[in-house]
Amino acid sequence: MTTDDRRNRASRLAGEALQAGEPLAWFDSFYRDAAGDSNQIPWADRRPNVNLVSWLEANPFETTTKTALVVGCGLGDDAELIARGGLETTAFDLSPKAIEWCQSRHRSSKVNYLRADVLEAPLIWKQAFDFVFEAYTLQVMPTELRPAAVTAIAGCVAPGGRLLVISRGRDAQEDVSGFPWPLVRQEIESFTNAGLSLVSLEDYRDDESPPVRRFRAVFRSDPR
Repeated sequence: MTTDDRRNRASRLAGEALQAGEPLAWFDSFYRDAAGDSNQIPWADRRPNVNLVSWLEANPFETTTKTALVVGCGLGDDAELIARGGLETTAFDLSPKAIEWCQSRHRSSKVNYLRADVLEAPLIWKQAFDFVFEAYTLQVMPTELRPAAVTAIAGCVAPGGRLLVISRGRDAQEDVSGFPWPLVRQEIESFTNAGLSLVSLEDYRDDESPPVRRFRAVFRSDPR
């Protein structure tokens, strides 16, 4: 099965879940159907996100950055990278199977892997993390759920903390029929409506073949 085949299957399952009124229910089924074969997960590279790696190389963690939250952690490679940077790291995914997979892959990990729904984030996470990382989660959510997810993610950033968001990008007039569904600039910038300040927003083509348009944005929560 090619990457396109796997993406098409994910798109079909997402569409079926949306029609059934459970738009996020397909994630766990997708992980379970993979039966332990990460090659069946189109977004699982079994290495940290290269766009996160390059950002960290240019932007080392600040000395005040002690805690981190990874949204939609998948198989855990990004969380492991962040934890190796010395941060007390919590990583969550909606899929219980994905979390089980993380714990199996990273048996000696210091990361706290948890099953959680970004739309129902635990109250204990409110303004609790110095660094929050979100990559490719918003872009696989239906458009109508994204504003609530943006608000929930922003709410996890501690005063003075930073949020890094990476997604596929598109112009507003571009077709969005393909999976995943890229974000428009306005959606990325909407984190400012949730109380964060925009520090930087990169709009670039990555090194994939063919190149993929990406947004990479940094936000900061104002100190108390």
